[in-house]
Amino acid sequence: MATVDFEVLWSAVVLKRLLAPLLLGAVATATATAITLPAAAAVDNDLPVRWNTGGAVWSTNQDAFATFLSTGEVTDRGLKDGLARSGWTAEEIRAGMTKTYDVNLVGVARFLYSDAGVKFLKQATLSYFPYWSMNTYAVPALRSAIVADAADGSISSAGIMKALPTDFRLADFCNTYTGRQNICSEGRCQEGSAQCTSLLSWYVFLPACIQANQIATPAAAAATTPPPSGVRALW
Repeated sequence: MATVDFEVLWSAVVLKRLLAPLLLGAVATATATAITLPAAAAVDNDLPVRWNTGGAVWSTNQDAFATFLSTGEVTDRGLKDGLARSGWTAEEIRAGMTKTYDVNLVGVARFLYSDAGVKFLKQATLSYFPYWSMNTYAVPALRSAIVADAADGSISSAGIMKALPTDFRLADFCNTYTGRQNICSEGRCQEGSAQCTSLLSWYVFLPACIQANQIATPAAAAATTPPPSGVRALW
């Protein structure tokens, strides 16, 4: 139990130290090469979802998700139930989880380490968190997965899930954890339905939300700022 917790904590501490100079305004192009993430950012994360309802636990491993995302075949009971309770069709979930979004690594890190980003991560991990340490290291664990997936300049639900640093559980028990996710959907889910609360729906919308909230670097902001009136752009 302690080993899993230390691995999550180590991942968060190392990433924060590596990203510290970036948050002080280092040039994005230089930092992209300065950050060297482990070859396997995910450690002991074969079970990205352990569906924990009451006293029952059903674990869905990475292979089951990989098979579903690549072929559409559902080989796992927990995944089948999760899809049925997602509020979407299996194909919609599959398409949403494999869609990629272009991001800036530094901009993503800046958001996730900001006050707004920490609040976002806390809300996202109220009921979905590391299996053993639960909420203790939930924020750095999820943050490390998002940052690791963003290292190549793009993110996806599948990529974030694969980069989780440890097994995660979706908890619904003890009148403390509801199993309901706070989904960043911008009004695109049907109010009052599972589309606005299910874990798989949350995964579908997660990368788009990160993309929308990333904090642009000064260089990136300058590149997208329109020229003053009367000045002709060179492109």
